[in-house]
Amino acid sequence: MSFHPMIQQQEAGSTSPSTPRFIPLKILATGKALPSLKVSSASIDLKLGLPPGTCFLKSGIESRHFAAADESQGQLGAAALHDALHRSGIKIESLDLLISASAVQEQALPSTSCAIALAAKLPPGIPAFDINASCLSFLVALHTASSLLNTGAYRRIAIVSADLASRGLNWNDPESSYIFGDGAACAIIERGDGSTGIEAYLQETYPEGFSFCEIRGGGTRLTPNNGALPSDFHFRMDGKAVFKMAAQKMPGHIDKLLAQAACCRSSIDVAVPHQASHLGMKHVLSRLGLPEGSIVNIYPTHGNQVAASIPSALHEAFVSGQAAPGKRLLLLGTAAGLTIGSMLIRL
Repeated sequence: MSFHPMIQQQEAGSTSPSTPRFIPLKILATGKALPSLKVSSASIDLKLGLPPGTCFLKSGIESRHFAAADESQGQLGAAALHDALHRSGIKIESLDLLISASAVQEQALPSTSCAIALAAKLPPGIPAFDINASCLSFLVALHTASSLLNTGAYRRIAIVSADLASRGLNWNDPESSYIFGDGAACAIIERGDGSTGIEAYLQETYPEGFSFCEIRGGGTRLTPNNGALPSDFHFRMDGKAVFKMAAQKMPGHIDKLLAQAACCRSSIDVAVPHQASHLGMKHVLSRLGLPEGSIVNIYPTHGNQVAASIPSALHEAFVSGQAAPGKRLLLLGTAAGLTIGSMLIRL
């Protein structure tokens, strides 16, 4: 049997999964935006005619924010972008790429990045596109953007995650409605000087979990012309199946990530998990074995903000001082698909 010489050369020189793949990265600024309506679990009990304490018991959330009828995803994303610009003193004209890293689009066409660019008054001509990896969209976009910066294609990139989960909830299904909140967050990044950056990144998809989390309508699968029902546009989740698969796969996943950076769990200073659910947060605590104070937890006051969850928690880590120069951050979470993703960043 013979092989193509180029293939042989590539295989011989390929890197193993445990080989460090450092990508220089500098996080210049972060920002966050919440919609106008603050909704407590007690108010949801009243709305749905439930005994007091029911929603909090099932969700673990004290309050979350929902968008009003006149608030759009693009507007919320633009507010997060301007918050990051204001906090850092960066001029919007200095951006040369905008990436929307949102789980659900504002509309089928054009891209949500265009809606954010329009609402933010981004100067004409600056490119914008979407990256969608469900709840892990920000993580995937951060890795992609960092790689683009290191090719020299761009100099300064804004990544914005904005999701309005409240627009797709089925209040007759507590498991898939009580845990969510709306929000947006932004990170503005540049190429690092080599002292800061991504030490390791890992994404693993298990498509046997395709139906665990889904919105069946809104794409080409189900449309008004081929039998779509109103319920097909609501979010559906099999929480037990998600939790079971994540619990099985996550420990090995984290071991692979740490092997890339040749480090161990004790070397992690701060963990920034996807704020999936109160049970998910407890699982992260137990699996990582880190002190509770080293895990960013905004879930009780934000809920699960879908793709905006990780960057919102990252922003709070910077604001609180948990994320500081010299610290090693672990970003991790799960997403529909079913996908597990994680990243180690040295600040």
